[in-house]
Amino acid sequence: MDPEKIIHKFYSPGSKAYGIILRHGRCVAEKSLDIAENLGLEKSSIEFVHEAAMLHDIGIFLTHAPSIGCFGRSPYICHGFLGRQLLDELGFPEHGLVAERHTGSGITADNIRRNSLPLPCRNMVPLSIEEKIICFADKFYSKSPGKEGIEKTIPEIIKELAVIDATHAERFAALAGEMLPGMQL
Repeated sequence: MDPEKIIHKFYSPGSKAYGIILRHGRCVAEKSLDIAENLGLEKSSIEFVHEAAMLHDIGIFLTHAPSIGCFGRSPYICHGFLGRQLLDELGFPEHGLVAERHTGSGITADNIRRNSLPLPCRNMVPLSIEEKIICFADKFYSKSPGKEGIEKTIPEIIKELAVIDATHAERFAALAGEMLPGMQL
């Protein structure tokens, strides 16, 4: 599977959104691969991590996020589950789960209900080690213009997530412990 060929199906080369999804995907893929290798994942899992990291944000074009060149109709928070739908339709359901479960540090059905989020009311939290790696790595890089490619620190990420919801910060801290064993937070 070539993730860039899949990106070409939905994004016009040369467009703002195309450049952003490729740059962001490459940053997340590189960090994800480093983590996967450090955790000793098998070659097949490492290949999957690369593919899924490149495709985790495939649904952003369906959302309304003009600052990153996306002019769809859905709120940005929907990009994960919309990406899952796209990847499921292409026959890549495992990659689709990564797309759905990477948003925030995973979104629970309780988060969706309490905050009246425009999402299907189900748990969308990473479960497999590969999903967890990509969800974790994604938080280090923004897609916002001017912030692309700049790696955040773990304390910065925890602080940002706590503003959204304390449970997101807690889940991220737990992921950090799992992804970077022995590290002090």
